[in-house]
Amino acid sequence: MNKFPFLSFPQAMLLLRVAIAIMFMAHAVTRIANGTIPRFAGFLEDKGFIYGLAVVWAITAVEIVCGSLLIVGKYTRWAAAGLMVICLGGIAIVHAAKGWFVGEHGAGGVEYSIVLFVACVVIAASDRWRAETRLA
Repeated sequence: MNKFPFLSFPQAMLLLRVAIAIMFMAHAVTRIANGTIPRFAGFLEDKGFIYGLAVVWAITAVEIVCGSLLIVGKYTRWAAAGLMVICLGGIAIVHAAKGWFVGEHGAGGVEYSIVLFVACVVIAASDRWRAETRLA
């Protein structure tokens, strides 16, 4: 167990960045592939948003662009911040009303979004630390 998890810190951060990027991008790509953008737009309009279709396309674009930036390791803090906004919006608009748990004990709660949010905080902090240690 001395060498567990068999990854260095930079390797672990790369794994986290890529995994989180894939999670967000999967939502966007599935939304496009399944044709559910209009349904999501209708949901947002029912919640009082105007231009629901434009909002959903903006969310989808942010997930794809920021996910891509995380994968290549460019503008990482900005990308993480963009995805954090997506998490907070999802929590406020969708998940908070459904409680804490996503599965088993609930249906669509906030726990998954909070984990994604915290992962984005860690990614952004790691990028900041790398930048500060390079300057020192």
